[in-house]
Amino acid sequence: MSESEASADAMSEQIEVEVAYARPDQQLILKVMVNADATLEQAIEQSGILERFPEIDMTQNKMGIFGKLSKKTAELKAGDRVEIYRPLIADPKEVRRKREAEGKRMKKGGGDADTAAVES
Repeated sequence: MSESEASADAMSEQIEVEVAYARPDQQLILKVMVNADATLEQAIEQSGILERFPEIDMTQNKMGIFGKLSKKTAELKAGDRVEIYRPLIADPKEVRRKREAEGKRMKKGGGDADTAAVES
């Protein structure tokens, strides 16, 4: 096998994935070449995103692929977007209970409903 064939063989064993992380003030999506059998955790480590965002804790932050929670050991497919999620600031269920207790109504989409329109 020639050197160019060997390097082409090695390239065919690589896939491209994206690694994404967002803070309220900044978001970043990195394209990364990983081995075809790479896991979600390996893609994050290879991306270099942990150096850019030191607040990411691989033992605490949840992660997923295209918005679906996944284990760190999940194997990736070409084109997958690995997402690292920040912890929630407030429990959404508790926020809803509080609004309900205060008598506030919510419109679809999360904003406060126009009470004049609702009462009419």
